[in-house]
Amino acid sequence: MLDHVSELKANGAGVRSGSAFLRGFILAGTIPAKGEEDFLTLAASRLSRRKRVIGAAVGVAMVLILLVAIPLLVHTTKGGTTGNTGSHYEMLGSCRMVCDPYTTSQPGQELTAVSPPSQDYSGKKIKSGLRGPPGVPGPPGARGAPGEPGKPGPQGPPGPGPGGYSPSLYTPKIAFYAGLRKQHEGNDILKFDDVVTNVGNYYEPSTGKFTCPLPGIYFFTYHVLMRGGDGTSMWADLKKNGLVRASAIAQDADQNYDYASNSVILHLDVGDEVCVQLDGGKVHGGNTNKYSTFSGFLIYAD
Repeated sequence: MLDHVSELKANGAGVRSGSAFLRGFILAGTIPAKGEEDFLTLAASRLSRRKRVIGAAVGVAMVLILLVAIPLLVHTTKGGTTGNTGSHYEMLGSCRMVCDPYTTSQPGQELTAVSPPSQDYSGKKIKSGLRGPPGVPGPPGARGAPGEPGKPGPQGPPGPGPGGYSPSLYTPKIAFYAGLRKQHEGNDILKFDDVVTNVGNYYEPSTGKFTCPLPGIYFFTYHVLMRGGDGTSMWADLKKNGLVRASAIAQDADQNYDYASNSVILHLDVGDEVCVQLDGGKVHGGNTNKYSTFSGFLIYAD
């Protein structure tokens, strides 16, 4: 019986027909009937173990083959031994082949990068990058057109006569006086447009500003009638080049009109501007009645 069992382990075909073979022994009376089930279980267990061992050996062999074949494939493709295919392949992840944008112009040369195809980003929102440094300044532009000629200056002193000439006898003539026709409010520059006197034409009624033509000491005064009736106050400032040099206020305490006035003596240089500007409230115009006025004149030149 032991010889027959050894023959069953060494021969796979005998294992496949082991059930019929064992029934023959049992019929011949060699193996007891009650041990048939145990013997079949033992034979099937050993057969299953052999199949698992064979499957594991085949899996290990496949892994070894892949580990040897893949590096050879990559090395062969990089070296160009398979022909000038113009592509480079490498393994990524679990045996996945991808193509890199590399190509060679001639066999045996190093791989060179190929620019990817341009993409159309029209109509797409692209996140802006960092701002680069400023560029080099460009060449100067063409010369602009000449500006309008300025106003004529004051008349000069008479030339020297037989007895010479004394500068103290010369006095430039600069003076203006104008009234306010239209009503103003808020932060308006008061445009005194009803001009009565404008010696030298250095006061401009369209802007309400006096522009100094000659350095020296000047006197200015203004009187502004507040338009009352709503319980508000009015502030009026005399400004030189945008800076306050005198202020006046009128309060509507009795629901009536009130005046705000002030005077100032200033030293001006050529081009300095003087005007009267509101700092809140309302001003009564008065058409040609000149309720509100602005005036000034040169005291003496430098």
